[in-house]
Amino acid sequence: MSPSQESVFSEYEADTSQTSKLIKKFKETPFVPIGMAGFAAVVGYGLYKLKHRGDMKMSLHLIHMRVAAQGFAVGALTCGVLYSMFRDYTGKPKE
Repeated sequence: MSPSQESVFSEYEADTSQTSKLIKKFKETPFVPIGMAGFAAVVGYGLYKLKHRGDMKMSLHLIHMRVAAQGFAVGALTCGVLYSMFRDYTGKPKE
């Protein structure tokens, strides 16, 4: 490519950093990072409480933590879908 020619993808190349893509996605779907953070929080709490679980069996403790983490993630995704549907149906004018 000669220096006199401008890049056809100059606008695309300017906005391709991973951080800008991640911020754009988080703005489009805000419940996904909330679900990811909640999942990580439940896993962290479960690992912390693993040491102080008392007389509870380890398998039972791990099952409870798995269910809590999955519930948080599925709940956040469900809220995200409902938010997206609400935004799509109420934000657009009726034709």
